[in-house]
Amino acid sequence: MNKKKITWLIGSGNMANEYFKVLKSLKANVKIIGRGIKSARHFSKKNKTTVFSGGIKKNLKLFKTPEQAIIATQEESLCEAACSLIRAGTKRVLLEKPGGINIVELKKIKKLSKKYNSKIFIAYNRRFYNSVLEAKRIIQRDKGILSVQFDFTEYSNIIAKLKRVPNVKKHWVLVNSAHVIDLVFYLTGNPKKFYYLNKDSIKWHPSSAIFAGAGITSKKIIFSYHSNWRSQGRWGIELFTKKHKIVFRPLEEVYTVNKNIPNYIKFKNNLDKKYKPGIYRQTKSFLENKDKSFCTIDEQINRFKLFYKIASY
Repeated sequence: MNKKKITWLIGSGNMANEYFKVLKSLKANVKIIGRGIKSARHFSKKNKTTVFSGGIKKNLKLFKTPEQAIIATQEESLCEAACSLIRAGTKRVLLEKPGGINIVELKKIKKLSKKYNSKIFIAYNRRFYNSVLEAKRIIQRDKGILSVQFDFTEYSNIIAKLKRVPNVKKHWVLVNSAHVIDLVFYLTGNPKKFYYLNKDSIKWHPSSAIFAGAGITSKKIIFSYHSNWRSQGRWGIELFTKKHKIVFRPLEEVYTVNKNIPNYIKFKNNLDKKYKPGIYRQTKSFLENKDKSFCTIDEQINRFKLFYKIASY
């Protein structure tokens, strides 16, 4: 890790706070760029550090363009922030998911990144969970996954009360449920054949509320899902190998089932308790240019095509 290289952290809200904790512990050379004065002051006071307010465009006039940046703004601002940095010459960007609130924004980012030779990675922190790393070891020992079923049911009563931009809530599968869906296909390969159904609606998510589907992935793994946002439930993934059923519920934890006996796995180095789960390893991988586990902008565009079908967008 080149500690002299400056990394811009874009944003001064909750996610930016989580990233800063990690960047500080890694002794990274970081410059925090905020937009609003109030949030910048709050961040500065909380973390005892300097925040440069006024947004990206203002600070690009004051400082040298960063070679790399982490963008942790609200969803509706992600595309604008990414495009500003790409045009300015930033070569590596870790962009909080979903990267944009529609596929048009993602394609805009892709077009610019290609023109300016920038690498854009979407921050799916669940890929870096302790639980996922342990599961990958088990899967390797068991010589692969045979099938998978998953559930991305959301707490609808809680989401309804969230103070978020309506267009963000209308695309909640892209904005939030994507964590589960991405993790499944990160582990099993992208869908090759896909059959899907959806019906009903909720006031804040008018396109759909009950979801079901099945198919087979590029790795010949059969998958199925069922989620009902008008009923009860929670996120969960069940992976089936020849020797085990591997269960994530919640995703931060994992247990295996062998001969109907559950075995809860304890983690030796639980960074996911010290920091927001997944953020430490994700940030460290980005700073060290270890890009293998990241979702690329091309992959995210394909994910969006899938999300659009699942949710009837």
